[in-house]
Amino acid sequence: MATHSTSSASVGSVSPTSVVPPNSDRTVCRQRCAERRRAFSEFLASVLAQSAAVTGRAALEAAFVVAVRRLVPAAHAVRIVPGAPASASRGKQVLQFSVPLPNGTEGCLEIDVGVRGAIDEWDRHLLRDAARVCGLVLSPRGQSAQGSVRPAASAASAPAVPTAPPDPAAPVIGASSCMRALRQSVERMAATDFTVLVEGESGSGKELVARQIHDLSARSQGPFIAVNCAALVETLLEAELFGIEDRIATGVRARRGKFEAADRGTLFLDEVADLSPAAQAKLLRAVQDLAVERVGGHNLRKVNIRLVVATNQSLRQLVDAGRFREDLYYRLAGVELQVPSLRKRRDDVLELAEYFLARHHRFRKLSLSDGAAEALLSYGWPGNVRELQRVIERAVALTPGHVVRLSDLPPELTREYAEVLHPSAARADSMRAWGSRYARLVLERCDRNKRRTCDVLGISYHTLQSYLRYRDSAGR
Repeated sequence: MATHSTSSASVGSVSPTSVVPPNSDRTVCRQRCAERRRAFSEFLASVLAQSAAVTGRAALEAAFVVAVRRLVPAAHAVRIVPGAPASASRGKQVLQFSVPLPNGTEGCLEIDVGVRGAIDEWDRHLLRDAARVCGLVLSPRGQSAQGSVRPAASAASAPAVPTAPPDPAAPVIGASSCMRALRQSVERMAATDFTVLVEGESGSGKELVARQIHDLSARSQGPFIAVNCAALVETLLEAELFGIEDRIATGVRARRGKFEAADRGTLFLDEVADLSPAAQAKLLRAVQDLAVERVGGHNLRKVNIRLVVATNQSLRQLVDAGRFREDLYYRLAGVELQVPSLRKRRDDVLELAEYFLARHHRFRKLSLSDGAAEALLSYGWPGNVRELQRVIERAVALTPGHVVRLSDLPPELTREYAEVLHPSAARADSMRAWGSRYARLVLERCDRNKRRTCDVLGISYHTLQSYLRYRDSAGR
């Protein structure tokens, strides 16, 4: 890779050592250096994991943007644009860092600073190093026609079509503890060849987990075949799964089933709980022997596949209710993964929203307002990650400005949030009035037990009394 000069920025990049005054405490400097090393180590681990798991340059760039936002939370907006950083300053609110590519060209990592002074010299140094990592990670895909980091001349001669990668493109992302544990389990299971049962609500990302297991396994070069068992017609199930022989009926040609198509790869059976008892019996033999017999055939055909099955219902409960074969359950269960619902990992909502917004940056560059972000965090997400993705796509299509505001979100998502906020905003209520009203609400929920109310609110008894007296004096 060609060596490039130090990244340019609208505010000059300075070595972190120059930030420390000569007479300052050296202990503070050492602590800051340790924090920087730890943060950058976590950043590298995240980027390298995504580069191994994500296919498609657009998805990789979007995952990289999310990682940079986590590395420097004070960054208002992050984007990767074609061409080298501009030689002229674009103003003190925009930083630009060179993304060196192996063919001698450059891309540019742009950072909107937002609040002046929010990003210091330490952060700039981290961002400069992150831009170099970006060049390293994107370089194997540097010749892709769909990449957004290109030489300025080629970008001008062939304008990009504003399209987003097809579903499912999102990697298994999230910084919550349950998602970190899930990724660790996926990595361990990928090293084996066992059948995996993935359980979780609809839209929570079960197929993405299955794809990640496949991509991290030794079968990653083989096919990944996904089958929606709920959509299989009972009379055609055997032909779809096991294949059909030639000329068993007029006009019928021989073709492989899904089991044979997945040979040397992974077969993903989604919504397996929806199979009828007859279909379960047919599947049992194939799963047990890893061999199939085509419709109209007389010979067993061995298949070399890794089986991953998913369901939005508990198979154990279905077995207890007599709605799922116990022998098939024990063939499929044993190595199990539980994908958490989005409402159980609310810490990941904004990270996922930023990821989906970043996927459409070539079409529109949007950011979330504080009100919209709060509404996303407050919503229950019955449709999980799939619903969040559609909400963001709606905002990308309909938002008139460059910021997604509360009014740009669907009414069903903002209803409760708006009902609470808008009346108080119209009255211009003070924070004291808000606190008083909420303290009264919690007091009623605690059966007017003030000690328990203090524990729930995390305040002292004196503070609670103050809030209650304020409400009494306000008359509301």
